[in-house]
Amino acid sequence: MTNMGNDEIRRVDADGIITLTFTRDKKLNAVTPEMLDVMRATVTEFAENDECRVLVFTAEGRYFTAGIDIGRLEEGGTHQTNSGINIRRNYRQLHLLFDELEAIEKPVIHAAQGPCFGVGVELSASCDFRLASARATYGLPEIINLGVIAGSGGVSRVTRLIGPHWARWIAMAPQFVDAQKAMMMGLVHEVYDDETFNEEVQKFAKSLAVLSREALGLAKLAIDAAEAGDRISARNFDRVANTLLINSEEHHAKIAAFTKK
Repeated sequence: MTNMGNDEIRRVDADGIITLTFTRDKKLNAVTPEMLDVMRATVTEFAENDECRVLVFTAEGRYFTAGIDIGRLEEGGTHQTNSGINIRRNYRQLHLLFDELEAIEKPVIHAAQGPCFGVGVELSASCDFRLASARATYGLPEIINLGVIAGSGGVSRVTRLIGPHWARWIAMAPQFVDAQKAMMMGLVHEVYDDETFNEEVQKFAKSLAVLSREALGLAKLAIDAAEAGDRISARNFDRVANTLLINSEEHHAKIAAFTKK
């Protein structure tokens, strides 16, 4: 087991699972540039290291996150210029992180142990699996707090996940929803009891870590292809993917083991 990170975010490596935990409870886990730097470095290593099988984002304390640390944004001068080019360039840095999470051919889990707002929801929408504790709530309060939309996937990715009907509710109204309603909307896959949340998250992560790397990666690509493309192209992708997998040594070994059993 390996422990890394800083006093705002902790990284633990164990059993092929990287768990990044927000630990800035005094500021409701508001996300800082330094936390994003740790996330970027971890995501790069996760993508490149075959020993890393699953990535988990979670937190400890009262909130998963209250959103981006607005004070730190002001320190960096992000809002001191009217240049649309500079604003879009700054946005792109965050977009690239979330795009990479979405593209990595490995499972990524978002596990909210408490209220998850703003960038936390945008992070969750870029992950493959979204798990919530019973006390978790979700919201995109950018219109209320900042007079802007949730522009790092809070509209585009969330709309893809839950459709325009509920996207208007959470991103436009903007209303806050509890864990059960989030699951009903399609924003969350599963809700666990608060007392067993961390245990259940790690149990789920371990169940993914032992699955075939290639099959998981191709399944992720096939799902994306089915969503983005036409039906014929998606079915062709399925066949091509299984052509590769059926000819693999791993598949032959599993068939042999099944036959022997």
